[in-house]
Amino acid sequence: MSGDSIAAFYEFFAGGGMARLGLGPDWSCSFANDLDPAKARAYEAMHGPGQMRVGDVWNLTGEDLHGQATLAWASFPCQDLSLAGERRGLAAPRSGAFWGFWRLIETLAAQGRAPPILALENVTGLLTSHGGADFANLCATLAGAGYHVGAVTIDAALFTPQSRPRVFLVACRVAIPAALIQAGPMAPFHTPSLIGAARALPPPIASNWVWWRLPAPPVRNTTLADLLEPDDAVSWRPQDDTARLIELMSPRQRARVAGECATGERRVGAAFRRVRVEAGTKVQRVEARFDGLAGCLRTPAGGSSRQSVIVIEKGEIRSRLLTPRECARLMGLPDEFPWPASASAALHLLGDGVAAPAVRWLSEHLLSPLAARAAARPAAA
Repeated sequence: MSGDSIAAFYEFFAGGGMARLGLGPDWSCSFANDLDPAKARAYEAMHGPGQMRVGDVWNLTGEDLHGQATLAWASFPCQDLSLAGERRGLAAPRSGAFWGFWRLIETLAAQGRAPPILALENVTGLLTSHGGADFANLCATLAGAGYHVGAVTIDAALFTPQSRPRVFLVACRVAIPAALIQAGPMAPFHTPSLIGAARALPPPIASNWVWWRLPAPPVRNTTLADLLEPDDAVSWRPQDDTARLIELMSPRQRARVAGECATGERRVGAAFRRVRVEAGTKVQRVEARFDGLAGCLRTPAGGSSRQSVIVIEKGEIRSRLLTPRECARLMGLPDEFPWPASASAALHLLGDGVAAPAVRWLSEHLLSPLAARAAARPAAA
């Protein structure tokens, strides 16, 4: 799309509005919805008052959605699909909210104003939930409504130093430009798990599948250390607390930390708690990484939500929690992003969000070109 061409979109499960930030100037939000009042306040603090309809998606009607949008974006709840959750799937109450969204799309279709482009975002656990049945069900639903369907897995680590892979399912009812598709899967956006899920689709669904083409982004040139606050501007744990953190590591992890200490250089790592099964018993462990990345930010209910920073310097090990500002930077958000005052609420907002740079890449190289085609030609049959 050209800089002066703006397409309308609906945003469901909008959270703090990170997808809207990522979509960029080609898009204008004409409706946004989320169930959580705290997230809605953050959304409006960022995007302006009167921008959000707070409430359950199941209570919305077609009359709430004015006009016809080119795109409907839905970052539907991931708790029942995440590997960190119970994996109850799309039939469970939270992730099953997708069907409330889909009911609205069906209503709009009956009125002749369904968006020609749909973008669904979720955790990579969607690909294997219920042995792949949930993913196949989504694809069958979209294909049954006349949409061509494809997906990409985008890791935020391509753009910002956080390991955060997410699946973006993009469906469209427009004639697809040849430049946007390819004959088969290709790294880095078509991962082995995505390839396996797509190839397991039944023939009637597979006939509507497309392999979206996205160019590889430039190599990321930032690390976790680059996004941290100055050492003297943050609060550090007492040494006894840091020692207890190290004690929770496995022997192999402790040896790795000792090896980092032995270099004599400054080392910056991320540490997060995990529950592991050892000798048949669940054990809480702290795992650290020194590869320049933070682990995936999660909500307070997730095992690694309270990530720590570990700094090794001159043989001394210090640790502290990531600050909300640092977490926002790891999501590719500007420093002025209005996260909630409490650290727990900020982590809930940020851990539930989508990395804005990943959305921007998807928007620039797939969604906006599809929108331009939708504006130029009628929907494909």
